[in-house]
Amino acid sequence: MLALTAGLGLTVLGLGAADEAVASFDAASWVWSRTKGEMSRVNGVTAKIDTRVDVGQARGHTLEVSQSDRFVILRDVNTGAVASMDLTDLQAFWNQQTAPGVGVSVALHDDSAFVVDSVQGKVQQVDPASLQAIGQPISFPPGITGGAFDGKGRLWIVAPSEGTVTAISPAPKPSEGTGGQGGSATGEPQRVRTESVGGASHDFQLTTLDDGVAVLDRTTNELVRVSGAPTSRTALPLTGPGTLPEHTDGTTVAVTVPDSRQVLGVDPAGGLKVKFTVPPGQTASELQPAVSWEGFYYVADADGGTVHVFDQAGQEQKPITFDNPGGSLELEVRENYLFINAPGSPIAQVVDNQHGVRPVDKYADDVLGGDPPPVKTPPATPPKQKKKPNKPLISKPGPPRNVKAAAGNAEARVTWQAAADNGAPITKYVVVGDNKTFQVGADQRSLVVTGLTNGETYQFQVHAVNKKGDGPDRTSNPVKPTAEVPDPPGTPVAEAKADGSVSVTWPAANGQGLAIERYTVTAVAEGGSSPIGDAKDASLTIPAGQLEYGKQYAFTVVAVNERGAGSKASAVSNSIVPFTKPGTPENVDAATVGDKAGAIEVTWSAPAENGRAITKYVVKAGDKSTDVTGATKATITGFGDGENVTVQVVAVNEGGESDPAMATARTLAPPTLTITKVDTTFNTASLSLSVDAGGASEAKCTVSTSAGSSSGDCKSLEVSELMAGTGYTFQVTAKNAAGSVTKSTSKTTALLGGTATCINGESGDQKTYCNADVDGRNGNEIFKVTRQVDSQQAGWVPNGRHLDAYCKANGEEVYAYVYNNGKRSTTWIKVDYEGKNYIPLAWLNIDGGHNDVNLKYLPNC
Repeated sequence: MLALTAGLGLTVLGLGAADEAVASFDAASWVWSRTKGEMSRVNGVTAKIDTRVDVGQARGHTLEVSQSDRFVILRDVNTGAVASMDLTDLQAFWNQQTAPGVGVSVALHDDSAFVVDSVQGKVQQVDPASLQAIGQPISFPPGITGGAFDGKGRLWIVAPSEGTVTAISPAPKPSEGTGGQGGSATGEPQRVRTESVGGASHDFQLTTLDDGVAVLDRTTNELVRVSGAPTSRTALPLTGPGTLPEHTDGTTVAVTVPDSRQVLGVDPAGGLKVKFTVPPGQTASELQPAVSWEGFYYVADADGGTVHVFDQAGQEQKPITFDNPGGSLELEVRENYLFINAPGSPIAQVVDNQHGVRPVDKYADDVLGGDPPPVKTPPATPPKQKKKPNKPLISKPGPPRNVKAAAGNAEARVTWQAAADNGAPITKYVVVGDNKTFQVGADQRSLVVTGLTNGETYQFQVHAVNKKGDGPDRTSNPVKPTAEVPDPPGTPVAEAKADGSVSVTWPAANGQGLAIERYTVTAVAEGGSSPIGDAKDASLTIPAGQLEYGKQYAFTVVAVNERGAGSKASAVSNSIVPFTKPGTPENVDAATVGDKAGAIEVTWSAPAENGRAITKYVVKAGDKSTDVTGATKATITGFGDGENVTVQVVAVNEGGESDPAMATARTLAPPTLTITKVDTTFNTASLSLSVDAGGASEAKCTVSTSAGSSSGDCKSLEVSELMAGTGYTFQVTAKNAAGSVTKSTSKTTALLGGTATCINGESGDQKTYCNADVDGRNGNEIFKVTRQVDSQQAGWVPNGRHLDAYCKANGEEVYAYVYNNGKRSTTWIKVDYEGKNYIPLAWLNIDGGHNDVNLKYLPNC
């Protein structure tokens, strides 16, 4: 069951020495980040990550995590590899290999660990540090379910073919037994209790308790509680097949009916504490098993987006939500905290025992193993939301298919294939024959009826049941039990083919003098077994799609002779995982790379792997191709500017290449530019622009003039420190990684002005030149030259007159000693008065302040 492989160490990100490792502590849980390929330890008290560990070879895979205060054991579902990490030094190794796919699990409690092969029915104790086998495996009939520890440290297994649950006690540790060395257990694990929990060939689900288990018979809707107290049995009013969480913390067992979104809380005495219906979310989704904890019920949608919360009375509370969770959520109660992990998201959430919720950044970098600062990249396109499909009409199930009976010695084996469920899950099958009625689990689909009389003829009717009622009967062929039965066929050999089909071959059965008419092949999976097909010869090819990809199966074969008598079942075959090429990559998006010419960035979401890990993606565009591993994005370069590029993405696994997914993008083009408007003041110009950045998030723009240049936002640019009344040519350039474009425009700045000022108050009785009492004088003189020459006088302007100014020039010094604050200057200003004439700066206050701060923007004459 386990094969030693090369030890491939896990790496604590950033860990440089062993003495930097952090010992485990209570109230912590390790959570998996599928996209990053990392394990992160969440401190429930602080709701923060304290350690990150790189598990790069499992990046993008489904990882099953089992943990105790000392160890974390990881199983890569895609590859079957198993690793153990000792939390005292954070050293871990991929030491073991199991069959890939769903069907093998690892259970861990304190220092005890088991590998449970549900398909083969083998339960092997292992050393949690080395993963080496301890003692001999414990064998059950193939197709078991369960494999979880209760609070007392016992492992519980359900055998559906027998209708029993069994508790296994691990081999004792050295301190408890015979004093072995090195910390390994000694002796053999032992079956310590077996109880009947329902009929043979029923479907079962198990949840472990602090002491014992609760087992749901999904065929009869009976909940059986097996613990130190007397065994209790409660018939539940379920509307469809129910589910249970792997472990129940406390005494209330939550039973969930995913199809109808109902949850029931059942107390230890079997009483129904609460029953409520969970409202549907935004997308079509069934429910994951509800977790009952601290008087509340936490129920996650299977699509991963929402955890619905209800109090003990069934009243809905504020839900816990995740953006882009990337798949189903994982809920686990540890050390008085509920940890909720979204493996495909950077976020986990922690719920305390007062039901307070805090988010956790799984990618936090200020911890042991944190990443260096990331390189800035364009944001990935979020996955497109799947539309909620119309709910199908629900009716009673159709008839079972291929109902057959084979006689045995005082018995008959009845087999059939699944009936159409017609919109509601099948809860069970009912078999009627020999004046008896039998109930068979929906996942079993076969029944051995014993106690028959050899030589008598029997027929059997089989029908399916869903929540709408009983479907129509389908009747088997008549059979006569006989002692003349063939020997069982030899042990089958199964092989999964790359096209999705499965080949099963076996040594032919000895008919003991009678011809073998046919062989019936039964597929065994976790929790059940059901007929998969009949063959005339000693081989059967199961068509692609008939078995679930990524799930483990094994097979048994029954030989039926010419008289309709069947053999015992063969030994179980090897386990295989059906596979085929991956599904088509989803949410493919191609986008312009804004900072690189001739490049496009392609992103996508991982498709269904269909039974084998995706080894790479092939991204093609034109004659260019690149292989991508460990990521779901790629940048392709080498195209022309502004080129429309069609790209296809193909996923590759052992089964081959997927169908391509297509997207189109345009590479970066040089920008285009239009100058839409220029507004000026006496010393600034504001340019309004219209720029197409060519596919970049933005272009860079600059404007240059004879007075200087500036750069900034491509919507508008401003040039300052211009001279008033001056014509300028503005050259504007827009630039991106693909090129640049330049446009020009001309504009004259506004004129600067000033206010003629000649009254600043009186000095005694002296009248100023600005006083109207002085004949012929009422304001400031304007001259044709830059001197006070009466013959060159152009006129007078009254006090307070605003004058447009053209330029400035040097001239005679003027001292306004009795007005305008004693202003003194040799500067004269050419103004708009009777043409273009001069006024002394001493008599003129330039716009913008009495200190003439803006005089510098007036050009020289």
